[in-house]
Amino acid sequence: MAAPEAWRARSCWFCEVAAATTMEATSREAAPAKSSASGPSAPPALFELCGRAVSAHMGVLESGVWALPGPILQSILPLLNIYYLERIEETALKKGLSTQAIWRRLWDELMKTRPSSLESVTCWRAKFMEAFFSHVLRGTIDVSSDRRLCDQRFSPLLHSSRHVRQLTICNMLQGATELVAEPNRRVLETLASSLHTLKFRHLLFSDVAAQQSLRQLLHQLIHHGAVSQVSLYSWPVPESALFILILTMSAGFWQPGPGGPPCRLCGEASRGRAPSRDEGSLLLGSRRPRRDAAERCAAALMASRRKSEAKQTARAAPATRVTRRSTQESLIAGGTDPKRDLHPPATSYEAPGTNRPPSAPATTSSASASSSTSSSKRAPASAAPQPKPLKRFKRAAGKKGARTRQGSGAESEDLYDFVFIVAGEKEDGEEMEIGEVACGALDGSDPSCLGLPALEASQRFRSISTLELFTVPLSTEAALTLCHLLSSWVSLESLTLSYNGLGSNIFRLLDSLRALSGQAGCRLRALHLSDLFSPLPILELTRAIVRALPLLRVLSIRVDHPSQRDNPAVPGNAGPPTHIIGEEEIPENCLEQLEMGFPRGAQPAPLLCSVLKASGSLQQLSLDSATFASPQDFGLVLQTLKEYNLALKRLSFHDMNLADCQSEVLFLLQNLTLQEITFSFCRLFEKRPAQFLPEMVAAMKGNSTLKGLRLPGNRLGNAGLLALADVFSEDSSSSLCQLDISSNCIKPDGLLEFAKRLERWGRGAFGHLRLFQNWLDQDAVTAREAIRRLRATCHVVPRL
Repeated sequence: MAAPEAWRARSCWFCEVAAATTMEATSREAAPAKSSASGPSAPPALFELCGRAVSAHMGVLESGVWALPGPILQSILPLLNIYYLERIEETALKKGLSTQAIWRRLWDELMKTRPSSLESVTCWRAKFMEAFFSHVLRGTIDVSSDRRLCDQRFSPLLHSSRHVRQLTICNMLQGATELVAEPNRRVLETLASSLHTLKFRHLLFSDVAAQQSLRQLLHQLIHHGAVSQVSLYSWPVPESALFILILTMSAGFWQPGPGGPPCRLCGEASRGRAPSRDEGSLLLGSRRPRRDAAERCAAALMASRRKSEAKQTARAAPATRVTRRSTQESLIAGGTDPKRDLHPPATSYEAPGTNRPPSAPATTSSASASSSTSSSKRAPASAAPQPKPLKRFKRAAGKKGARTRQGSGAESEDLYDFVFIVAGEKEDGEEMEIGEVACGALDGSDPSCLGLPALEASQRFRSISTLELFTVPLSTEAALTLCHLLSSWVSLESLTLSYNGLGSNIFRLLDSLRALSGQAGCRLRALHLSDLFSPLPILELTRAIVRALPLLRVLSIRVDHPSQRDNPAVPGNAGPPTHIIGEEEIPENCLEQLEMGFPRGAQPAPLLCSVLKASGSLQQLSLDSATFASPQDFGLVLQTLKEYNLALKRLSFHDMNLADCQSEVLFLLQNLTLQEITFSFCRLFEKRPAQFLPEMVAAMKGNSTLKGLRLPGNRLGNAGLLALADVFSEDSSSSLCQLDISSNCIKPDGLLEFAKRLERWGRGAFGHLRLFQNWLDQDAVTAREAIRRLRATCHVVPRL
């Protein structure tokens, strides 16, 4: 009897609150009701008034509300603000109540965006709170504008931080400074345990303070946190220092910034050394902080490149675009000594620990500038060697919080931008020259020969396992830094490089991947590589990657345009290093999934077959835009799959002309090991459709292992759809359960006849039927009737 008495007591308490609230609300609403021209409106229900009062006084009544019976609690939940609604989630689940519909309604009303159709939302509470955190952090939502978001007892950032699994930082690193501020310490500590993915989108130039905040943020979230994936998107002109900072921190290297606070978690006592003029201060500018080991790689490479340029210009002909005088004047305007800049002393870029001799004092910039200016005036313009002009990029203006340039500091900051951004402009012959030296450093030689300090000088912490770079152009310096980090990044499991303009840097990448593969404990299992051009044909590049990474499980590679080596008529096509593309057989590998997107032009089938023969564990193969010289070459590939890839389950062809390969297609459909086949926009029925369709249906009726068939974009039409209906006839042994006939010019009457044939044969539900982008809108009534009949047999997408 104790339980009923307790319920009765809680109900009485609830009624008392309701009565008091009703009296208060009635008196409050009486005046507006009298003045209304249309008469008094219906007063709110007693229960609703009580719920509002409870929601407004949850700070006092929270424990009592949690103990209410389920039916009463279910009506109160929609009236709570997001903070108490989130806190009561566990109690609601114990009482058999769900808050998903409430969170979905909050999303629609407050976020006002529709999730992607490809996104499957499993928890609307987590999705809402994660988006709410990002909006509050960026200042794009006003919590005081809605009572459901405003509660003085809670911190919006702290309360929603534990639901954040993915955080995006955009533009001028907005939010980084706020997160590392002392008032948000608990927010950052919560993020360190909940955040898994960190994304950077559309980054612009940032100041020193923002980069220092980002350094602290990455140190806490990656080195002392749970972030396992870092992704960079759409950065057309990467800032070298910022890009290298993100890379080095992601790889687990850490050095505290100059003047920055010590890390409480790792117990550091030092605040970092002051900038030293002996370590590239001429390149970085007097107001720039000293870079850590990996970040000085770019400065060292820049100095070596300028050395080589100076040597080349000394021997060059005078017929060039700019004079030495203009170059010297621009350097003088930036506060740099032209002589020392063009011929830097070796001690300026030596590795840490190198002692500078006291007999080499640094001259003042004014003396150097005056001497160089006078010498340029004495030298005739026609006899002066003239370097190529270098462009300067301007910072994005008009952004709130962007730093202002005043006085002498502006020249040093301009020079910093000049030096690091101009590194992205490649001159003919220069890239390969630096690349050869860089590859030598990656092959195991001492990196200090380039002025590249050893990364072991920094402290090593936890690193991420997934790195993604989408549309981030990599200069020679950035590519070298990435490769230098990759060669020892044993915790990396997945690497995505998408449209980064690697060019000949691909050879450096292959060298670093080979070095990484030789490291004990290497975990790299997935590589996604795509670009507009490649110095290697795609099949040779695939062979080189598989040879360098024999333990790779997933490889996705795409090249949009053919390389110069694909065209032997182009003069001056130097071959790649011999250790990159060996003629020996590829050793057996662990590849399970291979996706290849080919450029235009016929591909040599023997090279593809050599990769397939070495991939005995292959389970999924996708070929996009592949072209072979003849149907016999395509048949050779299919025969190789049948003989050497016995574990293959899924096979996909996209944008391939298979109109002349009908016998090869029938050979595939008779393969009793494949479970899913895709022919997407392959022009299957362009020739001999009346003869080919019955042969195709007969092959499918005798295949009991094929579970899925996708035929989008093949102009199947009504006649072809009705022919496919025979696959589900009574005398068929087919076990097909997924059929995709999107973009096949199917009309409503043909779809209705297809549904009637399935009903006639009494075939049970066979799974999913996809009908996207067909001509069903010609007769909406017939299309709805056809889909209604089909729903008794399969799950139809889309639903009309």
